Amino acid sequence: MQDKFPLIIFDWDGTLMDSVPRIVSSLQTLAEECSLPVPAVTAIHDIIGLSLPVALERLFDIHGEHEQEQLVNVYRDIYVVRDPTPTPMFAGAVTLLETLREAGYQLAVATGKARPGLERAWAQSGTKDLFISSRCAKEVPSKPNPAMLEGILAETGFSAGQALMVGDSIHDMEMARNAGVAGVAVTYGVHDAKRLSAAAPSYVINDINELGQVLL
Repeated sequence: MQDKFPLIIFDWDGTLMDSVPRIVSSLQTLAEECSLPVPAVTAIHDIIGLSLPVALERLFDIHGEHEQEQLVNVYRDIYVVRDPTPTPMFAGAVTLLETLREAGYQLAVATGKARPGLERAWAQSGTKDLFISSRCAKEVPSKPNPAMLEGILAETGFSAGQALMVGDSIHDMEMARNAGVAGVAVTYGVHDAKRLSAAAPSYVINDINELGQVLL
């Protein structure tokens, strides 16, 4: 499989890191503090993976750039500083990444996190050195635009046909399809198997460790 897909590109939240509960909690706290309607968990799940300004626009119908920036600043303070919800890596995720690198795969990240958020997650998990490329929110258009994947492919020199995109949302799978990249949908994140299957991924797995069974 390595000869066919030498590059594996991962989403972060809900795919490698179990951070979705903290995102949900932080967004609901944001709504309460800013006197906005508190969104349901399912509504929040539907915007996870998008760049934060796009996500806030969809979730709260806030379109002004100044208003969005204010909400982003409050959200980041809640998520980074005040919300105590743990954000561990999924069981087996770090070992899998290390095993894939040892087997010769090249790894990358395409995430709706801003660059400082990814850097914090890398520091927390000790995984930064396992990845050769990454694209974050604000650096390119939000998922499902293919720009994240196209940038990673251009930087690493791989073709679309040599890459797999691993993610837990329809935004990940639609981005992969838009870029001509094969998709691996994981069902333990924000969207279930039925929702993900509608985006026609190449593979559907129920546990991050199953990816090793597919690739190794």
